[in-house]
Amino acid sequence: MTPRRRVLLVTGMSGAGKLTVLRTLEDLGWEVVDNLPLNLVRRMLDAPEIDDGLGSVAVSLGAHTRGFDADRLIELVTDLNAEGGYDVGTLFLDCDTPELERRYSETRRRHPLALDRPAADGIAHERELLEPLKRWANRLIDTTDLKANELQRDIRGSFGLAGTSGPTLSVMSFGFSRGLPRSADLVFDMRFLRNPHWVPKLRPRIGLDPDVAAYVMGDPAYEDAVGRIEALLLVLLPRYRAEGKAYLTVAIGCTGGKHRSVHVADRIARRLRAAGFSPTLSHRDLKAALQDSLERSPAGAT
Repeated sequence: MTPRRRVLLVTGMSGAGKLTVLRTLEDLGWEVVDNLPLNLVRRMLDAPEIDDGLGSVAVSLGAHTRGFDADRLIELVTDLNAEGGYDVGTLFLDCDTPELERRYSETRRRHPLALDRPAADGIAHERELLEPLKRWANRLIDTTDLKANELQRDIRGSFGLAGTSGPTLSVMSFGFSRGLPRSADLVFDMRFLRNPHWVPKLRPRIGLDPDVAAYVMGDPAYEDAVGRIEALLLVLLPRYRAEGKAYLTVAIGCTGGKHRSVHVADRIARRLRAAGFSPTLSHRDLKAALQDSLERSPAGAT
């Protein structure tokens, strides 16, 4: 069976959250076209640069869009679905009139259908124009009581593409002596673990080497501490996903960024992959020069 391109027409009341929906869909990997005139919808979908791929497309139209006609739009969607090349859905965003009036008053924007009249007049006219489309749409979201992040969460849950439903996840090691990573969201400090830097045969090696890893893992606090960090991440990551966070960086630090943090970051990345996540692993300071003056000497060392 020939695959069909996924198309979503986003419409509804002005002020009901179309811009929030479009931005969320764009973050999810959809190609987004805002306020496209009705007579250009088919032309845009049939364009070679669109037709060559099978990426999902979201098109926003409203009562103020040039050439808008609810009956013509319904006919267009019906024809596209009947032709078999597209899977076209229609998302209608609704909102109670008092709440829309409050939003227009709060933002001091004019309603697009009542530029020289009270917003209530434009809302009433728009509701009348959109009524056939509201009855016909196969998905309706009432945003009257929804905050922006709640609407984003709903859209992510309903329209997320494969591989885009969660944040872009990065795990990195670093050395505190060279500063905190500016992109870090969660920082875990490994300087409580015993330091391979002070073992002469381990000093030139890195945390990915088995003998260094074994030395770090031999610390009595290692397994309990790192295991708890992994358990915490497995609790937090789904919550970040639900909140719609686009990027998340977990930074694991030690003094120089060569031994303890490298080993632990590698272990945590492997644990997250085993749990179904897809982290990118990097080691910021792995190639930096060794400096004894940066390391804290253990008791009794010279």
